Amino acid sequence: MCSVNADFGKVNEQLAAEFLIKNGYQILRKNFRSKKGEIDIIAKDQGTICFVEVKARKSADFGLPEEAVGLVKQKKISLAALYFLSSQGLLEKNARFDVISILWQDDQPKFTLFKDAFEFKEGF
Repeated sequence: MCSVNADFGKVNEQLAAEFLIKNGYQILRKNFRSKKGEIDIIAKDQGTICFVEVKARKSADFGLPEEAVGLVKQKKISLAALYFLSSQGLLEKNARFDVISILWQDDQPKFTLFKDAFEFKEGF
């Protein structure tokens, strides 16, 4: 079961990256991992560094995908983003947090992009 979920996640992260490229984003990094957390996609949109969380669901039976990006997840992404910016010497650059929601309907992905979905959340 775990590998099925992991495969579903990988497929959706790839689809999200393709969606972002079609919408003018430049992909900088995928699956960034650090001791502070992980970020699905790091991209650039018109000079702004975007930390993109990808959430996908096979149905809306248990809520919409974007609803899974709660406060705890936002804090983890924020810390990982801060670590990335700091380690790359990019703290002075414009940055934001985006969420891509992918809801599968009739075997087709429906994308919703939430630009500037949340603000930086400090640690725990």
